[in-house]
Amino acid sequence: MSHRLKTRIGRITTYILLIALSALMLLPFVWMVSASLKLDKDVFAYPIQWIPETFQWSNYVEIWRQVPFLTFFFNTIKLTVIITLLQLFTSSFAGYAFAKLHFKGKDFVFLAYIASIAIPWQSYMVPQFIMMRRLGLVDTHMALILLQAFSAFGVFLMRQFFISIPNDIIDAARIDGLSEWGIYYRIMLPLSKPALATLTIFTAVFVWNDFMGPLIYLNSEGLKTIQLGLRLFIQQYSADYALIMAASLVSLIPVVALFLAFQRFFVEGIAATGVKG
Repeated sequence: MSHRLKTRIGRITTYILLIALSALMLLPFVWMVSASLKLDKDVFAYPIQWIPETFQWSNYVEIWRQVPFLTFFFNTIKLTVIITLLQLFTSSFAGYAFAKLHFKGKDFVFLAYIASIAIPWQSYMVPQFIMMRRLGLVDTHMALILLQAFSAFGVFLMRQFFISIPNDIIDAARIDGLSEWGIYYRIMLPLSKPALATLTIFTAVFVWNDFMGPLIYLNSEGLKTIQLGLRLFIQQYSADYALIMAASLVSLIPVVALFLAFQRFFVEGIAATGVKG
């Protein structure tokens, strides 16, 4: 058997294995879609009927009527957009400083800040809540925005990417009279699109799926997020799995759309941030 034929057989085998694994991972989502379009009595019917006899599109109308799902949806979009934009700015700004500027104690400050990733959130959850309560920010979106506007992981990600950018470009810009702010805004940010896209995905998905933060700080129904809305929905309709699956599927759509929009930058950004440190 020739080397070329062995390579082709190996490649085909790899593709078949990857397709099978992908289908296996997508199976729960396919079941969720199928269940969301059935009557509740047919959700757990055996054998599984993947394609319903009658599509219950009314399930997707009903979920907006039973609870203020639209309010929860807009609240989550608001928090996700604001926090993501703030993290992109703060992380890229700090990452540029740690990667390209020289100041006393830079390495110590960076290591101390990054070390905070290892501290469990539960260990400082109570002090954070006490601080927000004293500031009068409990039961406001501002509490979540302030607490999540800064990210040690985001700074690390951006710093690693900025290190991979040659210093010659920055030195040339400085010789031409460009300020540090101009270098950051006109050179570093345009070159860091893959890292920014990667950080956007990580941050947006985390904020969108965050349950504990809103549960602790938000009490008013008009301020709650979609994750708290799903919990409220499950409490009210614990036996109606068709509606629960429809509501869960709707909550996944923005996250999936975001990933599909930025996926071409995602792998590039992950690879680039690990070039050197």
